[in-house]
Amino acid sequence: MNKQMKAALMGLALAFSCGSAMASDEVGGSAVEFLRMNLKFDGRPMASTIPREIVSFDPKHAPGTIVVNAKERRLYFVLPEGKAIRYGVGVGRPGFEWAGAHAISNKREWPDWTPPSQMLKRRPDLPRHMSGGPENPLGARAMYLGSSLYRIHGSNEPDTIGQAVSSGCIRMTNDDVMDLYERAKVGTRVLVMR
Repeated sequence: MNKQMKAALMGLALAFSCGSAMASDEVGGSAVEFLRMNLKFDGRPMASTIPREIVSFDPKHAPGTIVVNAKERRLYFVLPEGKAIRYGVGVGRPGFEWAGAHAISNKREWPDWTPPSQMLKRRPDLPRHMSGGPENPLGARAMYLGSSLYRIHGSNEPDTIGQAVSSGCIRMTNDDVMDLYERAKVGTRVLVMR
């Protein structure tokens, strides 16, 4: 459990037992501030404010296809009869945008993360390897796109969903990526449009 969460839990306990003014003074956090931390009670980041929903979609794409509209910052999992499940996503920041077609070549639950050499050149402060888990930037699930460096993966930063902040990967909330992971199979076609 990280320091911020411990302090918030302590603040929450004090707020309920002693009043929020005392909690705020003694540990630097009231119950309201705890709720603003964007954490679930088990320490996992809460879901994005972009709801997952079923929408009408272009029937030219075969059911089971994943279509990422980077401009909209939305990912669509195509269903039959002109429908799709729409998810909010984070996409590549300026200079890291890309478009193209790939297929899911591999899938991992709570994947380890080894930053590619290109990323380490830009960010030498990053760890060389990180085991899978809630602190890992790949989140709860990862789907690897062909032989590229890109993935569709979860995130421990749900506030980045709906933004262009990644190094090219498609980020989702952990709840959404777990849902997509169950639907998408190895070999699923992924089309990314700018």
